[in-house]
Amino acid sequence: MKDGAILLNAARGPVVDTQALLAETRTGRLRAILDVTDPEPLPPDHPLWHTPGVLITPHVAGDVPQADARAWQVAAAQIAQYARGERPANTVS
Repeated sequence: MKDGAILLNAARGPVVDTQALLAETRTGRLRAILDVTDPEPLPPDHPLWHTPGVLITPHVAGDVPQADARAWQVAAAQIAQYARGERPANTVS
């Protein structure tokens, strides 16, 4: 990652090398926002809790009011665009 980058991990499973992340955040080269950690749950004495530049969220980032209704609205709009022969918004290519 580029110097000064922010790593955002909201994945499942150990996709981030925790020791490497600690090394890079301790130097200040990287910052991190972690919705998931390895290990999980993160032990109370784990150094990630006290590392500057690391924000740990409670692994409930997707649990907001009306999240399901909003997701269905986006999906319906995308399907309608496709049905009209348009390229759907938010297309990942």
